[in-house]
Amino acid sequence: MNIIKKVLSTVLLVLLTFTWNIYSVKAITDENIDSDYESIEMLEEDSIDISSEEVNINTPLRVSARNAIAIDSKNNTVLWSQNGYEIVPMASTTKILTALIAINYGNLEKKVTISKNASSIRGSTVGYRAGEEISMRELLFGLMFRSGNDAAIAIAEEIGGSIEGFANIMNDYAKSLGIINSHFESPHGLDSEKHYSSAYDLAILTSKAMEFDVFKELVGEKIIYKEKYNFTRDYQNINKILYKIPGANGVKTGYTGGAGKCLVSSINYEGRNIIIVVLNCVDRWNVTEKIYNYVIKTNNFMNKSNKDLLSEEKVAGLGNIINEEDITYGYKESDVIEVEVFNPNLGIEVGDILGKISIKDSLYEKDKFPLISNINLSKEKLEKIILGEE
Repeated sequence: MNIIKKVLSTVLLVLLTFTWNIYSVKAITDENIDSDYESIEMLEEDSIDISSEEVNINTPLRVSARNAIAIDSKNNTVLWSQNGYEIVPMASTTKILTALIAINYGNLEKKVTISKNASSIRGSTVGYRAGEEISMRELLFGLMFRSGNDAAIAIAEEIGGSIEGFANIMNDYAKSLGIINSHFESPHGLDSEKHYSSAYDLAILTSKAMEFDVFKELVGEKIIYKEKYNFTRDYQNINKILYKIPGANGVKTGYTGGAGKCLVSSINYEGRNIIIVVLNCVDRWNVTEKIYNYVIKTNNFMNKSNKDLLSEEKVAGLGNIINEEDITYGYKESDVIEVEVFNPNLGIEVGDILGKISIKDSLYEKDKFPLISNINLSKEKLEKIILGEE
């Protein structure tokens, strides 16, 4: 009987040990798939090559990402895309919208009490404790520098009253920006069935967010010491792209089991931000750099007055009767600039649209800029100006 008891005890101990090991592995796995936290000390991980990668501009670019896109934030022109409009999960890049809403609707100096719900959220966290009082501004740094899901919950509860209430705000606000192919269920982006976006939508969202100085600090700085804003902690930005590409000024990492590794980046180039999004991309740092090198080599970026452009297109007379505006665009050598003047039925008044300047490729119109009259004139006089007779 004693021998049987010893055997049973041994078997039970083995089973308990095996069960604990399974639980431990599962806990670690769950943490990893829901977390995009990566220590900046591990800068050499993910096969980061600090040197600039050469690209072949003579062949169409394909990269190892499920979805990717690059836009010129000056006018949101798409410079390059690979499945850029497909609807997919987007992990913690969701926090770009969370931050933008907090900036627009929150009081950045108000102290927010961390709830048990916020302090117990899984995945990447800052480590805020239940009952701790943190300013909204500090929560934003926790959100964007450390990808804190606890910061996301605290922000959502403060502004929306609940996760569901904040999600309603997120969806309404996104639609107001023209983001119509996305849906948001949470402020942090952990995988859920009805939480999705596209590389294009995230690029447009980021382009808008980068108009705000507060947001640019949240995503562009590498370290914020607590003394600057009287925070409770120092914050170090986990986004390695800031260290990899000269001119990089944001924006946000993301990683879940459903979304894979994601990255939304902004790189300042000749006075404009090139926004690059890669989703479900294991080699996200190098792929982002590869896309950046490709788009700046295959696109020309122009800042010109519409009057100067009209002069180059041999319709200088038209430039004398329109409002002068700067035209900013990225174009390829094969693109065509066209000037179209509308045929009015009656005379022209100040503020009327006389026509447009179009940037076209072989398939479609990529961008257009209206020509707006700055004087009153008759239909006949307009025709003479166009023909160069006046």
